[in-house]
Amino acid sequence: MLIQKAGAKVLLFFEMTKFFCKKVKYKAIFIDIDDTLLDYIPCCREAFDKAISGLGVSGLGASEDELFQLFFDISGRLFSEAKHGLHTIAEVMDLYPAEFCEKAGYPAEAVDPFKHAFRAAWGTTHTLVPGAKEMLETLQSKGYRLFAASNSFGHLQRSRLEHAGILHFFEDTYISMDIGYDKPDIRFYQEALRRCGLQPSEVLMIGDSMTTDVLGAQAAGIDALFFDRRGNQSLLEIIKDL
Repeated sequence: MLIQKAGAKVLLFFEMTKFFCKKVKYKAIFIDIDDTLLDYIPCCREAFDKAISGLGVSGLGASEDELFQLFFDISGRLFSEAKHGLHTIAEVMDLYPAEFCEKAGYPAEAVDPFKHAFRAAWGTTHTLVPGAKEMLETLQSKGYRLFAASNSFGHLQRSRLEHAGILHFFEDTYISMDIGYDKPDIRFYQEALRRCGLQPSEVLMIGDSMTTDVLGAQAAGIDALFFDRRGNQSLLEIIKDL
């Protein structure tokens, strides 16, 4: 495990060095949403609290904090599996509410109400990652065309960006449910390129996932910048040389 982590850091350093040495003038930036622009954990907790309030006490008799941890662990595992092609995002959206309700001791008839309540609440969550708006303002001032690139439901992600006051920065939003493919599928990036009318060399991808954002984009011939969301890295710092 330590060897794998060390290898990943070496790979990241090598790729970042190549990126900065190229000094390419890109025309557009694709930007991931969750944990790049919007802070996933507080958004998830907010939506969960609203959804769980309608279900009452679970069969486990657990606290809301304990129930959220159960929910977060289940959804995190399933989304991680989706990154490796074991599920589609659409499948995950149905799988984690069902597994959560079962393990939390809720009856089967609670699954659909919980799922729909969570999605409705999710569409209004909008806690910004520090520096997100400032980054968008900086990139826009430099003349870059900006596009959101995310795995989820299109209408929910656009609603969240609008609630956060940053939707207007984007020329378009490329969301997996609308595109027809999930990141890191190369077809997601190919379709996004087709829609914006640009070549891979003219676009840079910024995101917090090495799998879906960096390696996925690179497989499509697009340069990528990794935002180390949990490593105290600043969004403004990673774009300073653009």
